[in-house]
Amino acid sequence: MRHVQRYANIGVLGLVLTACVAGPLPQVMRNAPPNARPGSCYVRDTTPATVEMANQQVQVTPPIYDATGTIVQPATYRTEVRQNIVQSRRQIWFETPCFADLTPDFIASLQRALIARGLLDGAPSGTLDNPTRAAIRAFQANTGPNSGELSMDSARRLGLVAVPREG
Repeated sequence: MRHVQRYANIGVLGLVLTACVAGPLPQVMRNAPPNARPGSCYVRDTTPATVEMANQQVQVTPPIYDATGTIVQPATYRTEVRQNIVQSRRQIWFETPCFADLTPDFIASLQRALIARGLLDGAPSGTLDNPTRAAIRAFQANTGPNSGELSMDSARRLGLVAVPREG
């Protein structure tokens, strides 16, 4: 289950979907990662476990041999499927565009960028719907968090957010 919160004027924004770090509120830093910059927004999400399926042949009956050692009846086997957890699910924090920036125009631009990369079908709607979240997860699969929430790094790679200057 995904837990996403916003910490700025909690009474008004209690149902908002992102966690914004605003320096003066003491509870903000407690609910954000330790390295959070004031004014930045973060999402806490749960990455799914990675499970590997493995087939294994299990002997049901052994072979039967005659007195000369010749197989009279071969062994019988059944296939068992085993699940191995390669990586457990875990809670992660990552920087994300702030809720106020997730306007219908921004989301439509995000959708156009995902459509151009063949990750989303249809026309931009400006709504952060399930197909858009699935496309975000697919875009971030190799380089970002395993999440349907847009990371700031992914937003930058898509050309939606300016890359900060160094120095």
